[in-house]
Amino acid sequence: MSVLIVGGDHLGSIPKELNKIDVTDVRHITGRSGQKIRDEIPEAIDFIIMLCDFVNHNLAYKIKKSAENKDIPILYAKRSWASIYQKMKECQSQLRKAGLPLVLK
Repeated sequence: MSVLIVGGDHLGSIPKELNKIDVTDVRHITGRSGQKIRDEIPEAIDFIIMLCDFVNHNLAYKIKKSAENKDIPILYAKRSWASIYQKMKECQSQLRKAGLPLVLK
């Protein structure tokens, strides 16, 4: 399973924690500039985590529109593993509809 994390300069332990729940490919775009993504979301992304407290508004808009066009689920969370995990639990049914075998306790 692959995820694109948008926002934040440093991810800290977030990639390691995602790896524990079988997310093998973690890609990161810092949230400083809307120019970071010019064309599209990278190929083979299963879902997106938007770190909404560390993201440029133009970049967030571009990612949101591109994800809607490709039917990629987006989770909006703060830059902490606890917040991301909670949002993933809340959106677990949405992620399963997208074909992701994510099982969180």
